[in-house]
Amino acid sequence: MLIKLQQECTDMHSSRAPVPLLHDYLQQSALAFADKVALVCMKQRLTYAELDAQSNALANTLTEAGVQRGDRVVIFGDNTVETVVSFWATLKANAVVSIVNPLTKSDKLRYLLEDCRPKVLISDQHLATVFAAPARECRHLRRIIVSGAFDDARLLDIPHVQRWDHALRAGDRLKPPKRQCIDIDLAAIIYTSGSTGDAKGVMLTHRNMLTASTSISSYLEVSQDEVILGVLPLAFDYGLYQMIMAFHVGARLVLERSFAFPALILKLMVEEGVTGFPGVPTIFAILAELKSLKDFDFSKIRYVTNTAANLPVKHILMLKDLFPHSRIYSMYGLTECKRCTYLPPKDIDRKPSSVGIAIPNTEMWIVDDDGNSVGPDVVGQLVIRGATVMKGYWEKPEATAKKLRPGPLPGEQVLYTGDFCKIDEEGYLYFVGRMDDVIKSRGEKVAPKEVENALMNISGVKEAAVIGVPDEILGQAVKAFVVLEENSSLTEKQLQKECQSRLENFMVPKIVAIVSDLPKTDTGKIKKTGLA
Repeated sequence: MLIKLQQECTDMHSSRAPVPLLHDYLQQSALAFADKVALVCMKQRLTYAELDAQSNALANTLTEAGVQRGDRVVIFGDNTVETVVSFWATLKANAVVSIVNPLTKSDKLRYLLEDCRPKVLISDQHLATVFAAPARECRHLRRIIVSGAFDDARLLDIPHVQRWDHALRAGDRLKPPKRQCIDIDLAAIIYTSGSTGDAKGVMLTHRNMLTASTSISSYLEVSQDEVILGVLPLAFDYGLYQMIMAFHVGARLVLERSFAFPALILKLMVEEGVTGFPGVPTIFAILAELKSLKDFDFSKIRYVTNTAANLPVKHILMLKDLFPHSRIYSMYGLTECKRCTYLPPKDIDRKPSSVGIAIPNTEMWIVDDDGNSVGPDVVGQLVIRGATVMKGYWEKPEATAKKLRPGPLPGEQVLYTGDFCKIDEEGYLYFVGRMDDVIKSRGEKVAPKEVENALMNISGVKEAAVIGVPDEILGQAVKAFVVLEENSSLTEKQLQKECQSRLENFMVPKIVAIVSDLPKTDTGKIKKTGLA
């Protein structure tokens, strides 16, 4: 009787549409837009049908290699076709995907492989100098799949190596492995950039990532005729979601490795008719220095997005001038919940220093040191509640407990971001700074971000980073590192004088150092540990 009941339940569930999973985005777009170009990358143009077939083949090869539900697959690669195919193939194989930035060094890659214990590593031959030794030492790997010419002698010493083209030929292209996951299963582990410490693996479920994509796509008004530029690393969640959102709606992704050659990227944007331009402050700082911008026709750009920090007013004005017909979104988020807020474009002139309101299906508030909610314009820690909040840090329960704490409703957990912010009377958020970054000088708390914003709005400043350094009298002194725009003749004293006119006295940097560049993380963020 019990066996019969179980069979009836199985039959009943098999007749229903499955619960949505992240890789359904690709499969559904392949059904609806089979012959439409989904991806443009390094002169390659792949349709949705081709991407779906290649990811099916690789997914079946992964399964044959022993990958099972919940196993991890690490993709150590650039923004390439292979990385895109591998991402979707891993999900189709019921596994957990982790894309690692190709700028990662061997020691860190060794740590990541030991930390998440993948069964498969996917990479390219040109990265063999980095991954060969860690892969050889990693006892968890069952297979290493390598694209490229495959003529590097280092590859011969690694067990279980398979060529990329062989891996695609070996698997069934017509259908993926049997579906086993449900939406609370892990889809990805995204390692934090480590700008303020060691990298931690942020665990995101299918539900987390589906919710984030749906929410962001809705307020950006992303449509199927969109052409989205992807120059941010796929290992960076902001870069990764450009691909996810594009495939969600059946749009086209124009994928490039970086913004290192801006003139070439701008030319490509015009040629491909790019409509969506996601960037970060470092990219917009580069744009501000280019003299040839007026030579390009950007009339097709519909929206420009920025995250990581609110844009300086001078960059907002530059973007409005350069893309007069586009919507400009200033946004804020963190890997632990993808996106928190966005500033509606209609408010950018009225509240240029704000990072906006909560994204759809998300709630936020500010708490004091005791965890009590505070009123408008009071600085405290930002708390986020919603389905985008991570599952936790991979195998780091103590670090998870610091971030995920009981919420206002019974049985729930909410995200304590570790960021100092304030919310005005209209519900708009203002980022003040990382709690770990706060400088205590003269008995006052100085938020580096506030000082950096003041510096960034000075004409002639390209980048700025502020830290606290030991001082016998002040406790900590405010020190600013500044990169100047080309042909700028600003001096340290002039910068201090400008700060005095914009900031309270205790915030003015005691020390200003003009430098040629600033240390960056793999995702392009300024790395303050490198400054200290």
